[in-house]
Amino acid sequence: MKNPATAQPIANSPDTRVRGRLRVAILVDRFGQKFGGAEAYSVNVVESMSKQYEVTVIAHEFDHDLPVNEILIKRRLFWPNWYRIWNFSRHAQRLTREGYDVVHSHMDGPSGDIQTMHVSPYKYRHMTTKPWWRRAFSCLSLRKMAYLYLEGSRLHHQPGRHIVAVSPTTRDQLRQAYGSALNIGVMTPGVRIVPRNEAVRQRVRAQLGWKKNDIGYVLIARNPMRKGLIVTLQALRLLPASCHLVVVGADAATRQEIDAHYADLRARVKLIEPTPEVSGYFQAADICVHPTLNDSFGMAPLEAMAHGLPIVISNVKYCGFSQYLTHERNAWVLAEPRDPVALAHAMQELGFSQHLRTTLVQQGLLLAESFSWDQVATRYEGLYSTCVAEKRWAHRHAKVEPLDDFYIDRTESVS
Repeated sequence: MKNPATAQPIANSPDTRVRGRLRVAILVDRFGQKFGGAEAYSVNVVESMSKQYEVTVIAHEFDHDLPVNEILIKRRLFWPNWYRIWNFSRHAQRLTREGYDVVHSHMDGPSGDIQTMHVSPYKYRHMTTKPWWRRAFSCLSLRKMAYLYLEGSRLHHQPGRHIVAVSPTTRDQLRQAYGSALNIGVMTPGVRIVPRNEAVRQRVRAQLGWKKNDIGYVLIARNPMRKGLIVTLQALRLLPASCHLVVVGADAATRQEIDAHYADLRARVKLIEPTPEVSGYFQAADICVHPTLNDSFGMAPLEAMAHGLPIVISNVKYCGFSQYLTHERNAWVLAEPRDPVALAHAMQELGFSQHLRTTLVQQGLLLAESFSWDQVATRYEGLYSTCVAEKRWAHRHAKVEPLDDFYIDRTESVS
C-alpha cells in the first residue's frame, strides 16, 4: 500500500525559510473558504498570520490561494468517517513529530499543541447527556469508541498544549463532558466588514430572477438540511409570493428534498452549490435566516451582519453566537427554531417592517465590528509564543532519573 501522505510545497519551502520565523503546521480536514465551518475559520486565521510564520497546512483537500506549504493526506471515498479521521490522525502524528515549532490542530487526534474545538463534543452529545443504558450500548460500538478516543486524545495534558473553544457554549460542554477543571480558552470566529455595493446587489438579484420589490432571504450553510432548511421552506409557504429564498451550499440531499416535498416552491427557491464567493448573495438578500438546531458558533449569521443584513437565528440553546445577541435589538432570536409559524412571523416582520430592519442592521453592524479576524490572529500569535516558551522550558527542565547503574534521559521530544 502506498503512503497516502504526499507533500506538495507551493511556497516558503523549508530550504528557503527566513531565519527567526516560527514554523507552524495547521491540521484541518479541508482548507478553503468554500468548505465553511472549521475550514473557513482556519483559512482566515492563516491569512492574517501567513506573513509572520512559515505555515504548512496538512489536509485532505485544498481550495485557496494563500502562500503556504501544502501536505495532502489522501483518502478513499469508501472509508467510513471515523476511519478517515483516524487515518488522518495517524499520518499527522508522523508528519509533525519534528520540524515544527507549533502544531495547530482543528482535527480530532493527539497531534497538536494548540487544539481548537469547533463543534459540540462527541462525548457530551453521545454520553454525558444520555441515560446510562444508552451510554452502555455506546461502549459496544467500535465507531463510537473511535470517536471518543480521537476526541479525548486532544485534551491530554502535555507541555505547551492549549485547548481553545470557538464559543463559550462549546467550552461549557467540554467541561461538562471532561471535567470542570479543564482549562479552556475561547476564541470566537472573526469577520471583516463589507460595505453595501448596489451594483453587485442588482447584478446578483437579476441572476436570481428577483424583481425590484421582492423580499430576498438567504440561508448559507455547508449542510443546509442541518441548519434549518426544512423549517425555512415550511415558513416560506406561509409568506406572500413576493418572498424568495436562495440557499448557498446546496448539495444533492437538498435538491432531492425540494424535488420530493417542496416542488411548489421551485420558482421561489434558488439553490447554489458550495462556493467561497458568498458575498454577492449577502449583498443581494434582504434578510439572513439561520434556524439551526446545532451550531457551536454560527459564522454565517455573523458574516451576514458584517454585510449589513438583519438576521433571524436560533436561541443560545441551539447556536453559540446567540449568546452575544439581544432579541429585536441586534437580531431576531427564535424561541423555538423548529416552529415554522414563528419563523414565518419573524421573516415577515423583518421583510415588511423597514424600521425594525433598519434597527437590527445598525446594531448588528456595531456588534460585527467587535469581531475581527486580525484580533483573533493576534491572540493566536500570543498563544503560539506562550506554547513555544512552555515547551522549551519543559525541555530544559526535564527530569533525568537513575535506573540501576545507568542514567536514562527521559526528556520529552518536542513536536
